[in-house]
Amino acid sequence: MAQVTATAERTIDAPVEKVRELVADYAGTRPRILTEQYRDYEVIEGGKGAGTKAKWKLQATSKRVRDVAVTVTEPEPGKLVETDGNSSMVTTWTVREAGAGRSLVRIETTWQGAGGIGGFFEKTFAPAGLKRIYDGVLGKLAEVA
Repeated sequence: MAQVTATAERTIDAPVEKVRELVADYAGTRPRILTEQYRDYEVIEGGKGAGTKAKWKLQATSKRVRDVAVTVTEPEPGKLVETDGNSSMVTTWTVREAGAGRSLVRIETTWQGAGGIGGFFEKTFAPAGLKRIYDGVLGKLAEVA
């Protein structure tokens, strides 16, 4: 099993404090920026930043649906880490300043991929598919910001 990583980032024309607040708002903002690949989104506990627990179904492909149940931590300002209790998947949202009144938002997901030929295809194709999904989420975040 090899580690698989998918990454997307976007510069958003809004101050870093505002974007960090939006990204950390699992109850209000998050449902508004999720794309059609996310279903049954629900906040279980909290709703703002660290301590939040949420769950959803992620339909990465027509045949691949993942039940996600995350717990959110904030190891440092501007960084939220979503650890999935159902798998090895960890998603990190990082928001940092990108010049006056602009923010750079990066989403990075890592997980332990399958072995064998299935793992080869997963490592080859899954990151690009997840990046497309994240590009859509970041586009919606830019609209909200």
